[in-house]
Amino acid sequence: MDCVEVEGRERLFLMPGHVGLAEDEVSLGIAQQLSESVQALKNIPGSFGHLISLTANRYKADYVLLDLSPGLGSINQNLVTTANHVIIPASPDVFSVMAIDSLARVIPQWVNWARRAAELEALSSADYPFPDPNLTFLGVVIQRYRLKNGKPAKAFETYFNELDAAIVDTLVPALRKSDIMLPDEKYVAAQMEGGYRIASISDFHSLIAVSQQKRKPVYSLTREDVKRGGRLWENTLPSIQAFRETFAHMAERVEKLTGP
Repeated sequence: MDCVEVEGRERLFLMPGHVGLAEDEVSLGIAQQLSESVQALKNIPGSFGHLISLTANRYKADYVLLDLSPGLGSINQNLVTTANHVIIPASPDVFSVMAIDSLARVIPQWVNWARRAAELEALSSADYPFPDPNLTFLGVVIQRYRLKNGKPAKAFETYFNELDAAIVDTLVPALRKSDIMLPDEKYVAAQMEGGYRIASISDFHSLIAVSQQKRKPVYSLTREDVKRGGRLWENTLPSIQAFRETFAHMAERVEKLTGP
């Protein structure tokens, strides 16, 4: 597949998606359940991972990042279980707390399915073989909250605590039971936030609109980009620098977690 090179970001490529991919949700779901008995479906479950591997090799990619839509459908099931690692995005709200409990049940089910699927003769001998799952949990990224005096506003702080509790008490034990956790020392060495938080990213506010217009990350915006001078720029610059620091720490943690 031909990828789009991101202007100004050397060695960063985008693999174009397509709204029509959603139309494959049903056929993929059927294939993942019936491919052993219906030979015509056997190439579908392994085709997604095969395409991604071919594309990654073509561009000599160090990392392939898949941004999935929220949901528990067949496409997400396939892409998660054929990945090497998973990062779970969350927001400090009641819905994310509930979602963590749901994922603690669903991800182990997906992984167990993938392990059985990889052993099926029909899928292992397909033109696009379904790979042995090798998934590990890297952590959680919390986003979309407001800051007050440099800290999450009190309304969000409560849900930060509830998310951390749900992750530690419910999600991690379920993932450890399914053998998709990294060794504890990996998380310690990465100096995670709150145990298993890779990063906490507050709202970008008006900077996100400028970021999209200029087609560059928020943390790379300049004074000329935001068109602010004097006191306004002095107030904006610390936010941009804080976002750069946040993303730098997140990248360092991912490298430590995925490295040898």
